[in-house]
Amino acid sequence: MMNYTLRSLLLGSVLFFTSCATVFTGTKQNVMIRSNPEGATIEVDGFERGVTPMPVKLRKGFRGQTVTLKKEGYVPFEFRPNTFFNFAAIGYLINIFGWGIDAATGAFMKYDPAVYDIKMKEVVDKNEKANK
Repeated sequence: MMNYTLRSLLLGSVLFFTSCATVFTGTKQNVMIRSNPEGATIEVDGFERGVTPMPVKLRKGFRGQTVTLKKEGYVPFEFRPNTFFNFAAIGYLINIFGWGIDAATGAFMKYDPAVYDIKMKEVVDKNEKANK
């Protein structure tokens, strides 16, 4: 009898204290980053993650994370991928705790689009420009 009660209590807690968006879509999302030219270093919030083209796992949230592309001979390109409301959060409308969890974990939001093609600008040498 105790085993059944414990299981029921545990299952009820899991259902009550979790939320739809957090459970079904998670708190992070892969975003594909491509650059022209390829081979740019990808930094997320100042930390190096790899080289383009590659998918980068970003933490979800209301503001999102800052992505910077750097390549020698090119102007660094900084952007914040667009975040939008994650409609999976509506599924737990009846539980205010679920919405609170979604908001705290960032699962309320999602990145859209999930692919970014960035055209980087070459650095123009002032001496070269003056000679033309």
